[in-house]
Amino acid sequence: MSATDSAASQLRDTLILVDENDNEIGTSEKVDCHLGRGLLHRAFSVFLFNPDGQLLIQQRSEQKMLWPLYWANSCCSHPRAGENTASAARRRIREELGVSSELNFLYKFIYHAEYDDIGSEYENCWVYVGHFDGELDIDSAEIADWKFVTPEQLTADIETDPDSYSPWLKLEWAHINKEFRDELP
Repeated sequence: MSATDSAASQLRDTLILVDENDNEIGTSEKVDCHLGRGLLHRAFSVFLFNPDGQLLIQQRSEQKMLWPLYWANSCCSHPRAGENTASAARRRIREELGVSSELNFLYKFIYHAEYDDIGSEYENCWVYVGHFDGELDIDSAEIADWKFVTPEQLTADIETDPDSYSPWLKLEWAHINKEFRDELP
């Protein structure tokens, strides 16, 4: 399957629609969840640290419908209908990054961000943190580039060049720095 075929297939994934309290209220195809102002759906973000305390961040593929070539956290995606959010997060880090990790849930929040006139992210996002030690096996259909940064580097880079980063990364990183900094490496 080519990268384009893989991306098209993922746009047809069936996602979990939720209400403001994160109660499941139905399902919809991924593409429909992200068109226009978007439909509120469940999502997750993962922040993975290596043994040196550096955070893995990724530059989103050029093929992404929303925020292509923006820098984001280690992995972000959606549980499919009927899938547990933590299981989905572990599945996606294996698929996108080729790694396994125990993930610790930090918090969840709702955000809405519009991308040009193309569509929106309107998500109840569950945020996880984990550690890994090993080689990456990056899915180039999902990720254009990647790098490890220290928490201080990421904070400084977001302050000096905020337009290079996805809106969810900026929101999550600010909250993590404020509320969970002592729990990070």
